[in-house]
Amino acid sequence: MIVQEVIIRNSAGLHTRPAAAVVKLASRFKSDFFIEMDGSEINAKSIIGVMSLAAPKGSRMVLKLEGEDEAEAARHLIEFFEQGFGEA
Repeated sequence: MIVQEVIIRNSAGLHTRPAAAVVKLASRFKSDFFIEMDGSEINAKSIIGVMSLAAPKGSRMVLKLEGEDEAEAARHLIEFFEQGFGEA
């Protein structure tokens, strides 16, 4: 299992477009992917789950990945978060 804390960096936060992009990217991998924020954990392959986080800029999240391709999935997903979903 890979566990990594990330911070939302883009000014608009985790709104609809980046939420959809996170789910699309996560769905490319076989590994399970969960996001924990403020004591809640959601399935990050679910658009409803990701959007329910309503995470503004500066929010801290913990990404959790587990499965056969977890290293590759973590690399891509962590990079996507760190780059501000291409909006920073």
